[in-house]
Amino acid sequence: MIIKSLELADFRNYEKLKIEFSSGTNILYGDNAQGKTNILEAIFLCATTKSHKGSKDREIIRFGQEEAHIRTILDKDGAEYRLDMHLRKSKSKGIAIDGQKIKKAADLVGRLNVVFFSPEDLAIIKNGPAERRRFMDLELCQLDQSYLYNLTRYNKIIVQRNKMLKDLYDHPEYKVVLDVQDKQLVEYGAKVISIREKFISDLNEIIGPIHSKLTGGKEHLSIYYEPNVTAQELEEKLHRSRERDMFLKQTSIGPHKDDFSFIVVGENSDEGIDIRKFGSQGQQRTASLSLKLSEIEIVKKSKNENPVLLLDDVLSELDSNRQNYLLNTIGDIQTIITCTGLDEFVNNRFEIDKLFKVVNGTVTGEN
Repeated sequence: MIIKSLELADFRNYEKLKIEFSSGTNILYGDNAQGKTNILEAIFLCATTKSHKGSKDREIIRFGQEEAHIRTILDKDGAEYRLDMHLRKSKSKGIAIDGQKIKKAADLVGRLNVVFFSPEDLAIIKNGPAERRRFMDLELCQLDQSYLYNLTRYNKIIVQRNKMLKDLYDHPEYKVVLDVQDKQLVEYGAKVISIREKFISDLNEIIGPIHSKLTGGKEHLSIYYEPNVTAQELEEKLHRSRERDMFLKQTSIGPHKDDFSFIVVGENSDEGIDIRKFGSQGQQRTASLSLKLSEIEIVKKSKNENPVLLLDDVLSELDSNRQNYLLNTIGDIQTIITCTGLDEFVNNRFEIDKLFKVVNGTVTGEN
């Protein structure tokens, strides 16, 4: 999978932009707050229909405008196709593939697979469970249409159920509606749990060898899924927690409370430590890098093709050993990198296929 070109209109700080990428390594450099990350955000939107920042469509549209457009030309196994995205302040986004409108976001899944790596990702282990669930959701929504379908419906019912729990005090007759919602919650939630369980199991097989190489064989890393409730127990535990939920006025049981753990075993130890709680900052960062590199491998394995790698100013946050490992791993993957300077690439004698300078929403090719 290759992104051949990207066009933007009234997107963030870009009035108009057309940029043609190399199939190898592309570097966007310039000072902070010039618009480098906005280009990566547009690509991520085309892959997932969501902003990696969690921004709403109306926040992405250039100030003073009502609409924004993104056009991406993709090359997949020699076949070229066009992906158009139309963002509007007052309506849901419109998406078309080769001029044909698609009705559901799920129809976009798998068209463009990306792995996005930013400095914030280095804190995924140190941060709370919500960040780790977001990692799972963003990756699985790219890889699995059924996951996107079930997660979307599950989240919608959670919102409705929580509203119903708040309204029950004044309207006890709503309990009948709660029965219907619980049945739907179990149906979609059980599928979400099952897919997450397999994903973490697959990821665990990949991450061990990568982390061992990154640490020179000094550490072995395993990850374990920590469901709030199993798929088999969801119905029973949801029923048992109803009185508590009515008191709290929110849903306390379900995959929206899930997490996964990172257990590291050192070379001179038989006991593992949970580095979410007891790991050093260095251990947490190395494990985060291992997780992102594993993400690349799981896309390759699942889709039988390379993802596009988006690195947002992440090299400056890594020491020279981790920089080297990451740059050497890129290999034959199309990569788009943002940075403020080029020292890391010069020092590592890294080959740059296309170089762009970004200044205040203007992009200039330099080679």
